[in-house]
Amino acid sequence: MATSGIGTPFGAAPGPEKAAVDLCWLPLGAGGHFVRLNGRVFEAAAARAERRPACDLYHSALEVRVGAARFVIEQTPVRDARGEQRGVVAEGPVGTRWAGRFRIFRYEIRRWRDGHIPDVEEAVESPRRLTDDRARARQVLELIWRLVWSAGINRHGDRR
Repeated sequence: MATSGIGTPFGAAPGPEKAAVDLCWLPLGAGGHFVRLNGRVFEAAAARAERRPACDLYHSALEVRVGAARFVIEQTPVRDARGEQRGVVAEGPVGTRWAGRFRIFRYEIRRWRDGHIPDVEEAVESPRRLTDDRARARQVLELIWRLVWSAGINRHGDRR
């Protein structure tokens, strides 16, 4: 069983008064080939233009538990139009706004109750326990709503 950075089993359900925020670092394109290949091509070109060695690319995901409630927070490519089932709170284009007309160039931000992190088994040096403080865990969950809605971005990435 994987453990957090402080030795707590990852995904272990805290008691009714417990909380946890765990961070996972996932290689870009974990579990797939299209995103991984394009990410490597982009990074190779950027590194060459900046005259530096190419780096590995990662994205992060959080698992937040407050009592019996568990949420996954992650930014991922848009899979389909059923985002509500995955807790999608916002979508937006990658790169330029005009590209957002095509699903392949759109990403979503999830705050997914009882969700899962796809390809978590490919996570590197993960998970890391960021906190087990209940107030901080609640704050992370609330912050996602504030960031999305105070920025005036609706579920489709358009400003309100």
